[in-house]
Amino acid sequence: MLNYFFTVGSLFHHSRRDNGSIILRSGSPFILLRFRPWPLLLLFQLLYHQYLYHQLLYRQLPALQLRPLPLRFLPLFFTPLLFLLSTSALGQPPLLVDNHENGQQLTGQAEVFHDAQNKLSLEEVFRSHREGQFISLHSAGSTGLKPGAYWSHFSLKNVTSQPLVLYLEYVDHQLIALDAYNKDQASDNYALLTRLSMSAPFEQRPIPHNRFVFEVQLKPEQTMEYLVKFSSDEVGFLFPGMRIWTPTNFRANHTFEISAVAFLFGGFFLMSVFALVAAIASGEKSFYAYSIYSFSKITVWSTVLGYTHQYLITEHFHWSYMSISAAITIFCGLLFARIFLQTTKFTPKLDYLLLFMMSNTLILAISALLDIKVLALLSITLALLLYPVMTVVGIVRWRQGSKEAAVFAIAWSLLVFGLVVQALRDMGYVEHNFINYYWPPVASFSEMLVIMAAMGVKVRRLRHQKDAAETKYRLHLEQSKAELEQLVRERTSELEKAKQYAEEEARTDPLTGICNRRSFLMESEKRMKLAQRKREPLSLLMFDIDHFKTINDTHGHSVGDEALRSFTHTILKSIRETDIFGRLGGEEFGLLLNEAKENAVHTAERLRSNISRIGLKTPEGTFNFTSSIGIAHREGDSTIDDLLKNADRALYEAKNQGRNIVVEHHHPPDSTPNKTAI
Repeated sequence: MLNYFFTVGSLFHHSRRDNGSIILRSGSPFILLRFRPWPLLLLFQLLYHQYLYHQLLYRQLPALQLRPLPLRFLPLFFTPLLFLLSTSALGQPPLLVDNHENGQQLTGQAEVFHDAQNKLSLEEVFRSHREGQFISLHSAGSTGLKPGAYWSHFSLKNVTSQPLVLYLEYVDHQLIALDAYNKDQASDNYALLTRLSMSAPFEQRPIPHNRFVFEVQLKPEQTMEYLVKFSSDEVGFLFPGMRIWTPTNFRANHTFEISAVAFLFGGFFLMSVFALVAAIASGEKSFYAYSIYSFSKITVWSTVLGYTHQYLITEHFHWSYMSISAAITIFCGLLFARIFLQTTKFTPKLDYLLLFMMSNTLILAISALLDIKVLALLSITLALLLYPVMTVVGIVRWRQGSKEAAVFAIAWSLLVFGLVVQALRDMGYVEHNFINYYWPPVASFSEMLVIMAAMGVKVRRLRHQKDAAETKYRLHLEQSKAELEQLVRERTSELEKAKQYAEEEARTDPLTGICNRRSFLMESEKRMKLAQRKREPLSLLMFDIDHFKTINDTHGHSVGDEALRSFTHTILKSIRETDIFGRLGGEEFGLLLNEAKENAVHTAERLRSNISRIGLKTPEGTFNFTSSIGIAHREGDSTIDDLLKNADRALYEAKNQGRNIVVEHHHPPDSTPNKTAI
């Protein structure tokens, strides 16, 4: 073996290929070794150049008596190095498997090949593998955001003396398709082992699981080689590793996963129901928004983790469903945050940023519906980058005095931390494992729990504010009781006076001081009922000042008002206190008398005469005015409205007959009214 290394070390030369591998040739027969050990290569070149420098120094500086390094010492430098190189160059050893595999051992990351166009055939990929184009994955497990597909090569060796059945499980859920091929070491051709696709019906999966899982079988001490193709749609994050399980351990782990996920989903559902009940009881908008937000968590995580495909949409599942559910959840979360933190009222500038984030979720949903994966990835990336903004908003509201906003900021930070862990895992900075795989939904669950605590803080604060207000109000009432009682006594008399004044104002015409139309009709109605019960005579006199409009137009409204007051004063001096006198509107007045017809007519004539003698002084001189009077008498079951109508007809007739006269209304068959005039 040492002679072999010496031969290779003395005869080799190297050439670099496009993929960065090194080919070592050692004459005949042709030996092809593949490796990519750049640190070892640099060390080798450093040693070799040191040897050349020593030879040159000896030739140029003979006075120093330096001796060249004997060639026989070269193997001492190169033997350890070539041993390391040969170990890397001879390919990856097979993974040793037995009947105790529990998912801790991973396949596929040591030899990986990127098919950027996703167009290479199996033969072309196999040829690329023989040519050394498969390299180790330089990350913690993810390819990063790359287009096309990735191929992984690995070997499994059954170290037991019994046939072995194993399950190979893809470590993540977001994979469009997986194609697996295998061959025995004695064979040169790969055979199709399984073909899995997200768009295929779920029942076609050989092993029912929310992630891609397929079975491999190994004979006793048999070694099998595998080529596995991991495909994304246009562009995506891929994890070329698969966990190795025995069926028993796989089922036990799957049962534990299902139980944990059911616990999370049950928690989301209970929080949603509790918030809905609280919303119905209190009418608080934030509880409604929280209930919807919590339920949307079930939708997004069941879709993202693959359970929607497994149990609900078993056929024609598409990657866009994950983006749409994520867009809905992000939108609901932002809507709840705006309502809970009251950003529109207290942080209007930051609220514009939240509206922009909500608009971005609509772009995400639309791009997913239109099957534009690149735009969907950009939109979801922007949404995740802007997620910490909500923590900042919560801190700002806390600084403004909202204690529940501080709890909200903590809750949102938990979610952001979970998303950061997921981003680091997807970009290959963190190793993919069950902890960081389930950390985002666990962080989301923790977020909802802490937000519920924040809502409890808010409800408690509101209740304390209410209790404090009630206590303060009760103390104020107790302290002011004596003062209020005294004030009530003082104000009672004032109120009585004010009430009397208000009632008087409500019944009195403000210009003339007599009854207004409303109070006149009320009092007249009472007098009418009394007259009907006692069968007493009742007459209604309706007055209208003649040419009153001319008075206003000629002398002005102030003179017209004075004419109305003088008219009222003249009538009041000429009637009894039991008579009802009121202003019906404008220059029309009514007078209700408990007198016989003849006496009523006589009274009307007397009043008409008194009115005609009223003289008003104006800058132009003194002038007189007159009034026309219509009389109606109660007949049988007449009402006050009947009297008003009949008196108005008689007054109309008085106007037609020349004014300044009294006209008495007569019921048919008498059709000619009786009239008197001076």
